[in-house]
Amino acid sequence: MQPAIHLNRNDKIVFAGDSITDADRHHPAYAPLGRGYVHFAANTLLATYPQLNLSIINTGVGGDTILDLQRRWEADCLSYKSDVLSVLIGINDAWYLTTPSRGNGKAAPPEQYEVTYDQLLLKARSRCDCQIVLIEPFVFSADRQNQLLSTAKPYITIVRELAAKHGAVLVALQEQIDKLIAQVPSERWADDAVHPRQWAHAWIAQRWLQAAGL
Repeated sequence: MQPAIHLNRNDKIVFAGDSITDADRHHPAYAPLGRGYVHFAANTLLATYPQLNLSIINTGVGGDTILDLQRRWEADCLSYKSDVLSVLIGINDAWYLTTPSRGNGKAAPPEQYEVTYDQLLLKARSRCDCQIVLIEPFVFSADRQNQLLSTAKPYITIVRELAAKHGAVLVALQEQIDKLIAQVPSERWADDAVHPRQWAHAWIAQRWLQAAGL
């Protein structure tokens, strides 16, 4: 049975990840939560549970791989001592493997990704005793021969396995995208098959809240 997130008064929720989480959070018009799924999920939580006085923090950084996240794990994740930690990471690892010239050696192959991610989650659980939400990396494509989608699949499987191992909430986006992609073509989701349009960010936020049981 899928675990659920239980919120208490004054809980702190941290969203960590790459550009999809970042979503222009440093832009004055969108600070501090960005304009993506974190914005939609956070404001829905604040509106639904105003009595809880929740604190919600976005630490996403565009272009990050699991190795980048590892380098800033202490400062941008553990230091907040979050009650709920949500992570979306991995699509840049897959992307940089398909385009090595852009990655500058930052991509972690699946085996390294799994070990590194596992270590980060173990640190979070031991230091913060936090509830964890893991979001699958995803690709908006109906083409099963799409190189990025094929490369991303092992990373998606790893996130599913890590969620089970750590008792985390899993936001299984790829399988839901696969069901909808015939009805909603990839260009409606994103220009580049990765960075969601505004409505798609809202859709991801809905899936996050649904998975978390909130």
